[in-house]
Amino acid sequence: MALIRKSMKRALSGNSYPGRGIVIGKSSDGRKAMFAYFIMGRSENSRNRVFVEKDDEVVIYPFDESKVEDPSLIIYSPVKQVGSDVIVTNGDQTDTIEQFLQQGKDFRAALQTRAFEPDAPNYTPRISGILHLKKGGFTYEMSILKSADGKGVKCNRYTFDYEPVNGVGHFIHTYEKNGDPLPTFFGEPERVLIPNDVQAFADEIWENLDPDNKISLYVRAINLRTWQTESVLVNKNK
Repeated sequence: MALIRKSMKRALSGNSYPGRGIVIGKSSDGRKAMFAYFIMGRSENSRNRVFVEKDDEVVIYPFDESKVEDPSLIIYSPVKQVGSDVIVTNGDQTDTIEQFLQQGKDFRAALQTRAFEPDAPNYTPRISGILHLKKGGFTYEMSILKSADGKGVKCNRYTFDYEPVNGVGHFIHTYEKNGDPLPTFFGEPERVLIPNDVQAFADEIWENLDPDNKISLYVRAINLRTWQTESVLVNKNK
């Protein structure tokens, strides 16, 4: 049976607000692990952000500090590395996962201590991913924590474990589409196409995100033989 995969163009087309998104997968030639993280925003506070790469870490900073209203849910490190594990998330659960890994615990255990964001009425899901690198290969996990009752009282926690397939990735995002309140992502991460070239992958994502709402994008490719990395970082705010 043929493996059904969407291009990122198709996955994003017609959706003005998927929110924040994570893609993890393997290049089509099987030589690289690849991941992407993007953020979008509708309010001035959300749009006032830029990504900055610092060695293996990516940090979000305010573009104009004088305009920051509430930094608690918009300023965080979406990407960190602990040993041979690379973490990518949409919030400060990056730090929770980092701490658990440093204590010899795992990704799933870390996220059992966290829930969705306290931003009623949206109750934005916390989405997370982790790549477990080893020489010549890797595996990855993805997670979403979301409101179970629409009232912010109960939390459902879903974790997905993957063995990579050449040219295949998985895409998870916070919202199904634009709305008020914003409808939470539903179902399993979408199966998408992963190319060989990191710049082409970044271009496809950036060009198909809504031009009014997109803010920043980070894409990294990791050579599975040498662990050398290539990255592309794009900020709408210059």
